[in-house]
Amino acid sequence: MDKKTLTLGEFIIGNQDSFQYTSGELSRLLNGLRLAAKVVNHEVNKAGLVDIIGAAGDTNIQGENQQKLDVMANEKFIQTLSKREIVCGIASEEEDDFISINSFDKQHQNKYIVLIDPLDGSSNIDVNVSVGTIFSIYRRITPVGTPVTIEDFLQPGRNQVAAGYIVYGTSTMLVYTTGDGVNGFTLNPALGTFYLSHPDMEFPENGKIYSVNEGNYIHFPQGVKDYIKYCQEEEDDRPYTSRYIGSLVSDFHRNMIKGGIYLYPKSSKASEGKLRLLYECNPMAFLAEQANGKASDGFNPIMDIKPKELHQRVPFFCGSKKMVEKAEEFMALRA
Repeated sequence: MDKKTLTLGEFIIGNQDSFQYTSGELSRLLNGLRLAAKVVNHEVNKAGLVDIIGAAGDTNIQGENQQKLDVMANEKFIQTLSKREIVCGIASEEEDDFISINSFDKQHQNKYIVLIDPLDGSSNIDVNVSVGTIFSIYRRITPVGTPVTIEDFLQPGRNQVAAGYIVYGTSTMLVYTTGDGVNGFTLNPALGTFYLSHPDMEFPENGKIYSVNEGNYIHFPQGVKDYIKYCQEEEDDRPYTSRYIGSLVSDFHRNMIKGGIYLYPKSSKASEGKLRLLYECNPMAFLAEQANGKASDGFNPIMDIKPKELHQRVPFFCGSKKMVEKAEEFMALRA
């Protein structure tokens, strides 16, 4: 069968044996995420027609203003995963604490937890710019049959069993890995089905795009300033092109296809960085490494960090391997 005629459901089933745990639970979980993604996609695509854009009037645990679509996406993913009785716990960027889920007939027998950023880049909705969802899946480490605890969620990224994102753009794509490469699926809106459109996705080893909010340049560490100047020099294959959307999913997706680096360093305004380790950096780092890329905090691999709290923030450098390594060189010189 031609790879590009495969649906996401067929692909998940066909590749189930390559996953070290073959109980079928992970397949059902991925299918649950697929269903929720289609519901959120439907709401995102009609955002300009109904009263669902703009601020919701509340702030999340990070002190950020919640958008109406943030709230909607958060509810849809939590409801879908909870009702299908396939996870024992969920942590969301939009929730203060994790959610323990007790299936009525299983008494905490499910083995997987999900960490999720329901709508990354949601502030871009009002101006019709691409947004996305980021998810990360782990096996619980506390005994099956007991309620989940914070320790189940504070696992290093190396323990992830699956991660991915959905980008709601000119087309809607679901991109994910279970540790055996990265594959992308595009939604056919007429049929409501995701088809394998981007098999075996990989970052080019080098690239010509750097993605950083240069409006914060004055607040960046000197190593980052030096690297940005390096990107702008007219030498060899430089200067590089600056492309920054402000939606991590969209910037990551473009850079993986075309070759580039995404930087969100710490700064004098955000001493620990801004991106969340568990909801954004770890899943993107897993994808990057599986796609021949690299992700670090400027010095060390992101997935080697032992999380200390649910909403921990870290600096983030991610993309084509040689570009990330060059940025790390500049960081080391100024350490």
